[in-house]
Amino acid sequence: MSTFEQFNLPKSVQKAIDELGFKTPTPIQEKSFAVIMSGRDMMGIAQTGTGKTFAYLLPLLKLYKFTPTHTPKIVILVPTRELVVQVVEEVEKLTQYMSVRTLGIYGGVNINTQKTSVYQGIDILVGTPGRTMDLALDNVIRFDETSKLVIDEFDEMLNLGFRPQLTSILAMMRPKRQNILFSATMTDEVDAVLNDYFDFPEEVSLAASGTPLENITQLSYAVPNFNTKINLLKHLLEENEAMSRVLIFVNNKKISDMLHESIDEAFEGQFGVIHSNKSQNYRLNTMASFQEGNLRGIITTDIMARGLDISDITHVINFEMPEMPELYMHRIGRTGRADATGTAISFYTPREVEFKLEAEVLMNMEMQILPFPENVEISTKLIGPEKDKQPIKFLMKKPKLDGEGAFHDKAKKNKKVNLGGPSKTKKKTSGSVNRNMLKTRDKKRKDKK
Repeated sequence: MSTFEQFNLPKSVQKAIDELGFKTPTPIQEKSFAVIMSGRDMMGIAQTGTGKTFAYLLPLLKLYKFTPTHTPKIVILVPTRELVVQVVEEVEKLTQYMSVRTLGIYGGVNINTQKTSVYQGIDILVGTPGRTMDLALDNVIRFDETSKLVIDEFDEMLNLGFRPQLTSILAMMRPKRQNILFSATMTDEVDAVLNDYFDFPEEVSLAASGTPLENITQLSYAVPNFNTKINLLKHLLEENEAMSRVLIFVNNKKISDMLHESIDEAFEGQFGVIHSNKSQNYRLNTMASFQEGNLRGIITTDIMARGLDISDITHVINFEMPEMPELYMHRIGRTGRADATGTAISFYTPREVEFKLEAEVLMNMEMQILPFPENVEISTKLIGPEKDKQPIKFLMKKPKLDGEGAFHDKAKKNKKVNLGGPSKTKKKTSGSVNRNMLKTRDKKRKDKK
């Protein structure tokens, strides 16, 4: 049985691991260690919940050498603010007995405060692509000493539209550096960036994309509409006390707010809501409250489907099926982590059947369909997208067809045939000229009198 001691880590790092209680490295940690230690570029394909953060941190900390400079030696880029906070916490846990300065930067907070922190000196920088590029363009962050670049959740960064920022950062860095990239899926866009910026990266693959996690029970309900989904969700939460730590996923911010409002009526104060329109402090406080057990669950968009390590999630509920099958995998990967078991429940309407089938094709397995509970009310009230499209009513009046009206008169004039001869069109005189002529005539009459 393998242990972390086989990596021959520095005593300071090994002591931190022992205090954290970790004994056995995960498969991705074992596979990645030697590749990263060799100094070669690496492309890691692994799902969430597999220990990716330690997979790159452990070898990088073993390779780390202190230098008396203030610019970052290691740069770690992640897609979301929450993930920056999480990775910084992991780095600080492992470096508590090392002289390492770590800083996390992200948007949504005062950039001047972050500039002040940068000027104090950094050894390891963790940031989102947008804020990192902003500070680099302002010449606040310099990459002169950066020898290691980690890009985590790379496919998600591309999905969020961060490719311009990523390529700008890559162009600013010195060519001699080690690139370490982790992605849950291998797409053509990922491949294109690898070809442009990486030097023959060695691929480390843990599992094929879409492979379901064996310790997650996947269930589903066919539901006619949105409001019936709300009734079903309330029923499941009332009937099943085992649903104690729940993540409920929807597809957009508007739906998450609508659902939270409905659920809060029945379960007041038990559920939080997180999406990109919420302030950073609100999001972090909600996450902390959930981690501490003060909330039963969180309603969220796919902002929380990737990378975040939230412990002991009992149930993931897909209130709406994601339109991309890979997102289904990331969502359900929030439960059943670290050898625990979990349950994923998906609600799907007739228009979502196709999304469900695409997820099943990706996993090469079918979700179990449960019978709809008889005591759950089936609502007939539809929300906007579910309503039948109404025919568009023309607001303009139709032209009269009885030979009367301005439209018809104009049409008759246009039909007149010009037979030649002198033009009968009178020369138009402006109203102001006519009024002046009348005034002159009246004045002459008065003078005669």
